[in-house]
Amino acid sequence: MKKMKTLFLLATLVVAGTGWAQPAKSDAATEKAVAALENQWLQSQKTNNPDLVAPLLADSFVTTGADGKLLTKEQMLAELKQLKYSSVDYEDVHVRVYGNTAIATGIYKGKGTREGKAFDEVERWTDTWVKMPNGKWQCVADHNTAVAK
Repeated sequence: MKKMKTLFLLATLVVAGTGWAQPAKSDAATEKAVAALENQWLQSQKTNNPDLVAPLLADSFVTTGADGKLLTKEQMLAELKQLKYSSVDYEDVHVRVYGNTAIATGIYKGKGTREGKAFDEVERWTDTWVKMPNGKWQCVADHNTAVAK
């Protein structure tokens, strides 16, 4: 009888655990919404228009560049105005939702000029998005790491 109770308890935990591992339907909708925001960020780069990304960033936004430099929202937007992309793309984009927080990861590949000097870079990025009290999702932090080509 004790073995049967133990087996029943284990089976119950396994069945319950599979429900926990599946994302909720609202998580799937949030994943799509945040992925669309990441795509808007990409479009701002493709069109060399930092104004498209500005509303996506929280006022307290910070970014850590692949060079280790920490920038505020205003500093990053100023730097973006110095960039002129000839090509840019994202690969391997994934979004995971944790309540009112979403973590997006991907690979960025960009070519162009920065203050007149050519660049060709590949970076892995992680963005942290938070659902704000007004219901909008905004990026609060971005981290980039250079990837060998």
